[in-house]
Amino acid sequence: MNTFGLIQIGTILLCTSITSCPQCNHLPLQRRKVVKNSMQLLDKMGEKFPRQCLREKMFFRFPKQVLKPRQKETVKVAIEEIFQHIFYIFSKNLTLAAWDKTALGQFQNGLYQQIEQLESCVIKKQTRYFWNKEANRLKLKKYFKEIDCFLKDKQYSLCSWEISRAEVRRCLQLVDKVIRKLNN
Repeated sequence: MNTFGLIQIGTILLCTSITSCPQCNHLPLQRRKVVKNSMQLLDKMGEKFPRQCLREKMFFRFPKQVLKPRQKETVKVAIEEIFQHIFYIFSKNLTLAAWDKTALGQFQNGLYQQIEQLESCVIKKQTRYFWNKEANRLKLKKYFKEIDCFLKDKQYSLCSWEISRAEVRRCLQLVDKVIRKLNN
């Protein structure tokens, strides 16, 4: 390849990084809006928690330590993974969930868009740092696996979906709290 071709490629890469960096710098504010919007959509998807589901209450323990690392970038990667798990759970077997389909679609689309933005902003080096913290990653995976297994065990019943929806809302509240701290 000639020198002119290398200069062109370098210029393109420089321009790409310059244009993508401001977007990534505004992500905490955007994420906070997405999380708030997601919580509103979760509320809008269904009505109040059904009384018949109160006796089926399940307790899931969110691994809060995954959102407490010392490096902001590690928290960003953890939040991306949380969004991916939530998207996965809310993308399957929703037939018995008596929810507003429009709000559900908006919820799924918002999560997907946020995952896409986060993936483009999280550098491989930062991702490796998080994955090196295997214990944190596994705790997060276990938490969402418990929700997924609960849904399967209850055959994706209305109550299992309502309990899972309430749990995801609590999870998003924790993420929102962490994002507010990152902004300060």
